[in-house]
Amino acid sequence: MTGNGSAEPPRPREQRIALGEALVNLGRDYPELVVLSPDVSPSTRATKFRAAYPERFICTGIAEQNTLGMAAGLAATGWLPLVAGYAMFVGGKAWEPLRNSIAYSGLNVKIVATHAGINVGPDGVTHQAIEDIALMRAIPGMVVLAPTDAQQVEPVLRAALSWRGPVYVRLERAAIPPLTPPGAPVVIGGSFTLRQGEAATVFAIGSMVAAALDAANALAAEGIQVRVISMVSIKPLDEAAVVQAAHETGAIVVAEDHNRHGGLGGAIAEALARLAPVPMEQVAVPDVFAESGKADELRQRYHLSAADIAQAVRKVLARRARTHGGKP
Repeated sequence: MTGNGSAEPPRPREQRIALGEALVNLGRDYPELVVLSPDVSPSTRATKFRAAYPERFICTGIAEQNTLGMAAGLAATGWLPLVAGYAMFVGGKAWEPLRNSIAYSGLNVKIVATHAGINVGPDGVTHQAIEDIALMRAIPGMVVLAPTDAQQVEPVLRAALSWRGPVYVRLERAAIPPLTPPGAPVVIGGSFTLRQGEAATVFAIGSMVAAALDAANALAAEGIQVRVISMVSIKPLDEAAVVQAAHETGAIVVAEDHNRHGGLGGAIAEALARLAPVPMEQVAVPDVFAESGKADELRQRYHLSAADIAQAVRKVLARRARTHGGKP
């Protein structure tokens, strides 16, 4: 409570904090769950699982390729392995064993990749995974999920563990405001609508969902009502939500902390091209390696802010107007 007796607004929270807590709960409910960490458990908060279930925790050292190979072997012998590591390394450095040892074999391995996007900030370009969605989407049979906020981490992990086959869960480093109901179930292949609107639709993931809502609030002051949808399931994509948004709003913006090539924007553009072509704009990392800096500074520098999303909405509405002969 604040000094005047009113409740304090919910504070932003890091997804990795929620990951540590969720792993403990999941370890209780899934006795076959084994967590593997390539020597980053203090950062991913997998230390909480180690403390609760030391016999089911394996520190594999700084060896992501070997970690994925061990996970494949555990899955082949009936265990439920979950690898918790940095997106740049479990998704990038270890991509080949992930593809050939796990996905090609259809093994039931879950990869929880933290520190995705440029918002890892001071860690710099070597740790800024801006290609991971593209890499994972391209693997046949791989499911790709991205929780909206910290509160959605455990529901997403439960959905991943209930799915038979490889799943990649993308988490970000920077704290995110709570936007979703705690414990609300997540459906693989589904999405989560946070705001209704008929002028345009913004599809976003992770921390960019909060930015999209800020942009929608600013645009509402201009009389522009924007729909905001968190694309929790990037693959399989909620194509029904994409088509509905295209038909009902006729203008799409995609916002993601990822390279503009091959990420969520690519997935939605592919769906629109096949099913419901309408004007679309992207707010994403502009095909460059980012500098080191604070998360908020990097979002401003690389045009990932709420103001950039709002401007993309105005731009796509102008394109739609031209397409309709000057009619909005």
